[in-house]
Amino acid sequence: MTRSISNLHKALENQFSEKLISVVNALNELTIEISVDDLLDVLKVLRDDDAFLFEQLVDIAGVDYLTYGLDEWSTNKASTVGFERGRKDKQASRWEKPRYAVVYHLLSVTLNQRVRVKVFVEQESMLVPSVVKLWSGANWFEREAFDLFGLLFNGHPDLRRLLTDYGFIGHPFRKDFPVIGELEMRYDEEQQQCIYEPVSIEERILVPRVIR
Repeated sequence: MTRSISNLHKALENQFSEKLISVVNALNELTIEISVDDLLDVLKVLRDDDAFLFEQLVDIAGVDYLTYGLDEWSTNKASTVGFERGRKDKQASRWEKPRYAVVYHLLSVTLNQRVRVKVFVEQESMLVPSVVKLWSGANWFEREAFDLFGLLFNGHPDLRRLLTDYGFIGHPFRKDFPVIGELEMRYDEEQQQCIYEPVSIEERILVPRVIR
């Protein structure tokens, strides 16, 4: 059975009318925005209710909106002279929502439909309820988001880094994380162990070379 996007949209509005902050239909897929406080209740209904049956959690993605709205490559076509695309003047960002968001990608195998659920997270707390009790597969997804963005999932059974090393400093998917990192590792022959040192590479801005 395949349900149309319009029918799913109506079902979501009927079920969560007071909890939906926004519903976006883009590229024939729905994205709903809700508050962090309503997250567990909404996800449980989406998983268990016969009208939705989103039994599978495909992914959990963190998003950093720090530079959202900034435009330093303002052009729609290639110019014949100069380097207009490399100009340094940036338009001011108009982003007014919290900097971080968490997006849950859900799939209903039974009804052959998908939906994204987005919640924004306050930077002061970075706290989001863990959904491991709803989908056990969320365990590593949440650890990845914690490792790369610094998002904290309240109730997670073992929240620790997943992709970076134990001594890693910072969260590499944040937009303000330095491109070259903060530490470099090498093996020391005298100590016969790996040691960490501040990076010795100087950060530089690369300007694309245009060949005509």
